[in-house]
Amino acid sequence: MRPHPPAIVLGLDSAINLSIIRELGQKDVPVIGVGTAATSMAAASRHCSQAIIRPAGPIMSWMPDIVRRTGAMALFAVSETDLLQLASGPKYIGKCQVLTPRLEQLQRALSKSDTLSAARKLGFDVPQTWQPRAGEDFAARIAEQTFPAIAKWDNPNDILPLLEEAGLKWEKAEFVSNAGQLDRLLDRFQTIGRWPLIQSYCDGVGLGQMLYMRRDRATLRFQHVRLHEWPPEGGVSTLCYNEPLHQHQAQMKLSERLLQELEWEGPAMVEYRYDAARKRYWLMEVNGRYWGSLPLTRHCDTLFAWEAYRRSVLGQVVDAPVGRQDIIQARYMIPETKRLMRLLIRRSRVNERVAEYSRLQELRSYLADFVRPNMRYYVFDKDDTGPFYQDIRNMVGKIFKGGRHDPR
Repeated sequence: MRPHPPAIVLGLDSAINLSIIRELGQKDVPVIGVGTAATSMAAASRHCSQAIIRPAGPIMSWMPDIVRRTGAMALFAVSETDLLQLASGPKYIGKCQVLTPRLEQLQRALSKSDTLSAARKLGFDVPQTWQPRAGEDFAARIAEQTFPAIAKWDNPNDILPLLEEAGLKWEKAEFVSNAGQLDRLLDRFQTIGRWPLIQSYCDGVGLGQMLYMRRDRATLRFQHVRLHEWPPEGGVSTLCYNEPLHQHQAQMKLSERLLQELEWEGPAMVEYRYDAARKRYWLMEVNGRYWGSLPLTRHCDTLFAWEAYRRSVLGQVVDAPVGRQDIIQARYMIPETKRLMRLLIRRSRVNERVAEYSRLQELRSYLADFVRPNMRYYVFDKDDTGPFYQDIRNMVGKIFKGGRHDPR
């Protein structure tokens, strides 16, 4: 009989959910996964003691019954859609603790403009940012804009329904290299009268500082550097490594100060572009949930989901031990492979000043990574191979399913 009460993880399709399940399972927590299909990747983990097909309707219309049947004492969620549903609900479902941020906290973190405003007050370096609004002289603002620039939505959850209704595609981030591109981008959204934030591109590498906040202080810290992203212009981390905690100590203190200003509780990642030549940290955003590179933290024995569980459910108050400080790399194979294909087949939309690369060098590095002794993977784990094989089956199934319906 396992010593700890069960936990529910909402979602079974991402490497983030899988990492949470593995963290808790390795600590002898029975995990109930709730997903959209029995073939979901994380359902194949040996640490997922039970997989439940997600019922239709709002979470609170069916979650109390699952809590009652399973005896779960903790509920984890990852997607922003689920977080927003849970944020305005009760903190407890019976005796089960909902380990997600409250609505006011979450809204502050999701709003990039609110985050940047708080950061400016604390003296952070933030990129030049323009939020276009109806009635402005766009031509004059475009003339003042520095390039290259990045376009991204202030709060994606607010804009997604409008984009869908108008038949417009949502992009996490779009690279804009000149005034003409920016003019065309802004014109695209005239029909809905809403526009993404326009930020000047900041040189440097992606640096993420992760903290678990409990009662106004960080009880767990981790940081990583992004080497690759999908798409290459900026997006999900596909290859990254841990940065030892003796690096960037002053900035880590500022990250903690920013989360205090936002009155944050729980896990969060403060994202920067770090310009090593100038020793400058450009704040990008605060990711107020479990982040895409969470598998790396698990490989480094820095367990954020377990931190939430042990403090909230078990009442443990002693600080967690510091994780591994030797360099570990981790990569997310499917998007990492898509990135390689993009770079081999055609030039990235990022201009040469921002991202120079050699096709041959990229291919050599991709292949060499398979034999690096410090390389780990987001999905594959030699002690838990089920999710990897299930992910491959799902991917092949999608390819063949798409082929059967291909009108050509």
